[in-house]
Amino acid sequence: MNGRYLLDTNVLIAYFAGEEQVGKAVDTAEEVFLPSIVVGELYYGAGKSSRPSENLARIDALVLTSVVLVCDLETARRYGEIKNALRIKGRPLPENDIWIAALARQHGLTL
Repeated sequence: MNGRYLLDTNVLIAYFAGEEQVGKAVDTAEEVFLPSIVVGELYYGAGKSSRPSENLARIDALVLTSVVLVCDLETARRYGEIKNALRIKGRPLPENDIWIAALARQHGLTL
């Protein structure tokens, strides 16, 4: 996996679960970024897991060594463009996925 990637929640859950193929892909990427939305989803999932302390610590460690991208006005503009395009095509997506896609588009990252 060469290039610059914005990682979504499913990829990070697989990474934390030790899925070898995902681990290799993430570890060999040129650059990886985390959307703040995904970090929030991970914290939510950790809080309701059977091992919250362990999972929260893993997320904290990941965040300390990663670039976390946050939404701004440009992200909001991209969000509106993507959501309208999906509406026209009749293909709705969950709100968080649209925000994540907007961040990827804004920063020229592969999702």
